[in-house]
Amino acid sequence: MNAYGFARATVDFDILAEEDHRVRLVDVLTSEGFRVLNDVEGFTNFLHVEAELGRLDVMWLEPMTADRVLARARSVPNGAGEAVPVPAPEHLAAMKVRAIQCQPTRVFRDGADLQHLLALPGLDHNEVRGYFEIAGLGDLYRRLRDAG
Repeated sequence: MNAYGFARATVDFDILAEEDHRVRLVDVLTSEGFRVLNDVEGFTNFLHVEAELGRLDVMWLEPMTADRVLARARSVPNGAGEAVPVPAPEHLAAMKVRAIQCQPTRVFRDGADLQHLLALPGLDHNEVRGYFEIAGLGDLYRRLRDAG
């Protein structure tokens, strides 16, 4: 969200990974001190035993979806000056919609993010509205769009 001009005071790190690598990546992360907090279709949330290493959220994507997301990602420098791929705002919105679909209470955490994304110039509203509708959240799209 920071890459799109919306500062958040979160203490987690979100990554995308291909579903095909799920078992291996979960094994590696747990061997490095992360414990699984929640593991559902499409998402795994981890917390490291050392508090300063914090929380890690992984969204699992099918290979074809991962290819589409990476093809439209933009590179943004991180705090260490390295380029990090950041999903297009449409894809970021899709991920947040999916998170809300899986855990409806996330609307309280992700609603403001979605509202900000919906107000970005050049956003493909037809694409984003489709993600909301597929998730059965068309009414939420309209409320967030109208509130912005």
